[in-house]
Amino acid sequence: MKGKILDFSIQSNSGAISGDDGERYNFSGADWKSERHPTRGMSVDFATEDHQAKEIYITVGESTLGEKDKILAGLLAIFLGAFGIHKFYLGYIKAGIILLAINTAGFLITWAFLFIPNYIVFVIGIIEGILYLVKSDEEFEQTYVIGEKEWF
Repeated sequence: MKGKILDFSIQSNSGAISGDDGERYNFSGADWKSERHPTRGMSVDFATEDHQAKEIYITVGESTLGEKDKILAGLLAIFLGAFGIHKFYLGYIKAGIILLAINTAGFLITWAFLFIPNYIVFVIGIIEGILYLVKSDEEFEQTYVIGEKEWF
């Protein structure tokens, strides 16, 4: 059956799904079949057993498409990629901090080396921005939002 996540609590490791049949189904985090945490409005496919949702999988649907705008992510990567802004936008905090740290260190340390680290992270941002923009919306969603691919 298909449905949408109504709520999920990490503390209790449980949540609720609104099924396409109009019924609500509770679920346990143990039945969640994705590495990405459930979020409100996410489209899912699931089986039911005793009015409980089981074997829950994320589906790429209208509610997840557009959750992260690929055009905005691409433009952020091209113009502000050296600062990791596109990584922060996509939720990759660690990768964003790495790019920001490399760029900051480049400004502070490498005046004599013509900002080579800064050029490298600038080129990484441009490459990633182009990759984001040439993918279809579905492919972008599957790769970078659902699949959580942080680099290239």
